[in-house]
Amino acid sequence: PLHLAPARDQLDALRQRKISSAELLDLVLDHHERTNASVNAVVTLDAERARDRAREADAHLARTGEPLGALHGLPITVKDAFETAGLRTTCGSPDLAEHVPDRDADAVARLRAAGAIILGKTNTPANCQDIQTSNTIFGTTRNPYDADRTAGGSSGGPAAAVATGLTALDVGSDLAGSLRLPAHYCGVHALRPSHGVVATRGHIPRPPGWLTSGDMLTPGPLARTAEDLELLLGVLAGPAPSEVLAWRLDLPEPRSRALRGLRVGVWADDPYCRVDTPTRELLDQVAELLAAEGARPDPDTRPVDLADSDRLFQSLMYATGTASATDAAFRAEVEAAAALADDDHSPGAFFLRSRTMHHRDWLRANEEREKLALKWAAYFAEHDVLITPAAPTAAVPDLTSVPVPQRRITVDGAERPYFDQTTWANLTSHVRLPSAVVPVGRTASGLPLSVQVVGPYLADRTVLAVAGHLSRLLPQPTAPALRG
Repeated sequence: PLHLAPARDQLDALRQRKISSAELLDLVLDHHERTNASVNAVVTLDAERARDRAREADAHLARTGEPLGALHGLPITVKDAFETAGLRTTCGSPDLAEHVPDRDADAVARLRAAGAIILGKTNTPANCQDIQTSNTIFGTTRNPYDADRTAGGSSGGPAAAVATGLTALDVGSDLAGSLRLPAHYCGVHALRPSHGVVATRGHIPRPPGWLTSGDMLTPGPLARTAEDLELLLGVLAGPAPSEVLAWRLDLPEPRSRALRGLRVGVWADDPYCRVDTPTRELLDQVAELLAAEGARPDPDTRPVDLADSDRLFQSLMYATGTASATDAAFRAEVEAAAALADDDHSPGAFFLRSRTMHHRDWLRANEEREKLALKWAAYFAEHDVLITPAAPTAAVPDLTSVPVPQRRITVDGAERPYFDQTTWANLTSHVRLPSAVVPVGRTASGLPLSVQVVGPYLADRTVLAVAGHLSRLLPQPTAPALRG
């Protein structure tokens, strides 16, 4: 059915008038009625206004013969963290349960300008602050492959919606793997673009009305194909409305259109964050495939120290999260940090010191980040891309009912910290690098398995080209039964 086809196919059918936007929207809404209750991915529908926009798109095409833009008449969803004018935006927070913005987030404005029809909003944990998706307003988004497992977070709603055909495209956001982890768990494609190429104003959890956002937050596309990621990236990437008069963004073409001759690092495992057997076997299979296709895989590659990089990322992440804390809460953290013993190097002490670091300390941490970015630049002078695990395992059990301090995951029978799930994604978040998750396998029980493709800063199209090659050459996860 056309509503389950890639976005490019849907757009071709719309432009060739094989189907109208109103008819396509009806197909999607019918599928929503049959499917969404089982997965709980779309939490706010805007069906009537979507029908109005679809009729307008059809009338425009009939009158002019020209599409409104790259996404003409295509019904899509966006993560409930992006403000949408006239449509409830909660970010999963009870405090924002009735929040209806009067202005679109910059990313949403670009979607509308390209002719997209915003059909509804997809679920996220409260204030995007978990790596699974559940909140007290809308409940839990379930993994489309196994209802007992998590869809990931914080873009779990978007990933589950794309996986089950509730939308061909969605826009999520990523700070600590919030795009890539759910995509991996739900068997869809996702791209964290190079930091700064997609505007962030209007993204919550920075409070409504704020103009700034976290210094590592990056909006990005989710889709069922790598080609559709490139399509949506082309819409999202560019200057904010306030800057559009002054500059344009022209992302370079891929370094190569073929795998042959491509210099590919393959970082399959690391003592700091061991992966399980199926994941390691998948990375070995990818390395063998690359060699067979004429690429030049480097299985011994180590661009940076994973432990040092992760510690720096965590410190910067904790610091950026304080911006919207209440004065009383932050004052309490400052007092708690001051009371720590000098020899207390526990995770809790690290958290408090990072949250309350002086500006001088942040400047020095930022200097470390810039030096780390230079190491990556030197690495990519000799490699075109790097391939790593997306996460240590396939989708883990849903732990919504377990308090966060008590949550654990299991990797090859060994109990591990809950947040180890994002360690491999954390490699790129603080150094601005583009990184895509590509579903290229499955476990014995049928859960999706993915790899992460990382490229040099602003080489987003190179990353997507490699992702496309891998997805065509390796078996894709079987579509979840819910997709129909």
